[in-house]
Formats: sequence, C-alpha cells, structure tokens
Amino acid sequence: MSLVRRAGPGDAAEVLRLRQVMFDALGRAPSSTGWQARSLPSLTARLADPDGTFAAFVVDRPGRPGGLAALVAGSLEYRIGGARSPHGTTGYVFSVATDPDARRRGYARAGMTALLEWFRERGAGHVMLNAAAEAEPLYASLGFTRDPDPSMRLYL
Repeated sequence: MSLVRRAGPGDAAEVLRLRQVMFDALGRAPSSTGWQARSLPSLTARLADPDGTFAAFVVDRPGRPGGLAALVAGSLEYRIGGARSPHGTTGYVFSVATDPDARRRGYARAGMTALLEWFRERGAGHVMLNAAAEAEPLYASLGFTRDPDPSMRLYL
C-alpha cells in the first residue's frame, strides 16, 4: 500500500486544516476569519473532479481515522508555449504542509513525488513553487533550482 494517495472530496476539511498549518509555519495570520468554511464547497468540488487541473496528495494520519498528516497540492495552468514549455502547460505547487508532530518522516517528499508525476502525466513543461528557507533542501533534492525572474502580485 502506498504512503500517499490522491485526496478526495471527503478530505476537504482536513486539507483546509493543513493549509492553515502551512500558513502558521510561514508566520502568516489569516487575513480574515471563516475563510475555511467559505473555501470548503469549492475545494470539495475540485477534489471530486479527477480530470480537473487541480490535485492534492495526502498522507493519512496513523491512528486517527479521517485525519491527515501531510498535504501537497498543485494545479496546472496553460500559457502560450515558449522555448522551455512548447505546449504551454505549467505546474504550480502551492500548498505543502505536514503536522508539526509528523515531520521528518518523508511525507512531504512522498507527496511531492506523487504531484510531480501527476504534472508529468499531464504534460507540464516545468513546475514552479515558492519555498520557505527550511524547505529548500527538499525541493533542491527533487531538482528545483532558484528562479532569477522577479515576480509581482496584485490582489483583486
């Protein structure tokens, strides 16, 4: 039996809980209250779509039925192709979280390996992520390198 599995709709609340674990680890307080309840319906729908552009891979929490120990999530995006990605498909990793008392057991690596395979199967030319300093060694060991291009953001 595999350590990692693809998350389904019944995992949505735990996926959101682990997303908050990630925010907490980054020192980011939620910008509003109740975001998890408002996010639950759309996340549940996306987790129910096996052919969609979003996937989450999880590790079940040993000894806690229905609980999760780790989460890795990402999505595919199409942009007009270029030299590095002629088909224009890019993978984005945007949530990697492990409960503090379940860390250092290979859960994030196993989840990342599953997500990277999912990206490969769907033709992603490359994968992007933002890394916390303590996670950089994991990502570097998987082949990620620092991207020199600056990024900017606008919240709408």
